[in-house]
Amino acid sequence: MTVRKVVIPIAGYGTRFLPATRTVPKVVFPVLETSPLHYSVSEAADAGIEQIILVVSDRQESAAAYFDRLPELESALANRGDDALLQRMLAIPDMAEIRVVRQDRPLGLGHAILTARDLVGDEPFAVFLPDDLIWADTPTIGAMADMHARTGSPILAVKQVPDEMLSSLGIISPGPAEGDIFTVLGLVEKPSVAEAPSDLAIIGRYVLTPDIFDILARTPPSGRGEIEITDAIAALLPAREVYAYRFPGVHFDVGTPGGMLKASVYAALQRDDLAADLRQWLGEQLTDDE
Repeated sequence: MTVRKVVIPIAGYGTRFLPATRTVPKVVFPVLETSPLHYSVSEAADAGIEQIILVVSDRQESAAAYFDRLPELESALANRGDDALLQRMLAIPDMAEIRVVRQDRPLGLGHAILTARDLVGDEPFAVFLPDDLIWADTPTIGAMADMHARTGSPILAVKQVPDEMLSSLGIISPGPAEGDIFTVLGLVEKPSVAEAPSDLAIIGRYVLTPDIFDILARTPPSGRGEIEITDAIAALLPAREVYAYRFPGVHFDVGTPGGMLKASVYAALQRDDLAADLRQWLGEQLTDDE
């Protein structure tokens, strides 16, 4: 069955970016000039996904306004003859249908997904974490949706990570692999290095089946007081196969200031109008530091 909907949880406080996130949602901070939320919706739209379900809190509701029409801005751009930028602005509201649901309590990713149950309905759906920005030749979520269409199974995006990152991510126990597609035998949330079953970490893209909702509804909170999506997927394993996709491309965790800075520099270095000047400046700074 085709994946038509994506759930994007954006209800967090963005504490790593305080004090800036006192008033501005983290997901609309710019990576160079485009927000992580914009990148997420664009990737979904490029993969043919039709509906975006934003899971928000009171403090994050303004993020949904990013996709509204802005007549005054559009008129100003038209009046000054900036047609290229005007067309970019007009394209944003047309990327996909945006729906919003409120998460009243910060009870984790699993709870955020469960909050979207009524809007998702009884069909497979994707989940995006905007903190995970992936640049690839083809949309990562599109490849995952194609795998789901072939298998009917949940699909998780994974990448190999160093030991120091294992304790901050969900880690899979991989079974037999075919190229970059692994059978998932188990999952562990934020294990120690000694407890980690592999170095393959789940990275912010999921294709899930609607039976996950019943499992989430009865999943108890973890020791951190959150309903973990990894616990729910682990509980699903006896009933159905789950696969992991080791995706190609370049990944940045823009949920940290350092990761967002790296992503912005990377994006600038891909631009003909910025790369040469930035390379020269970076070279000068590195020379001065020596």
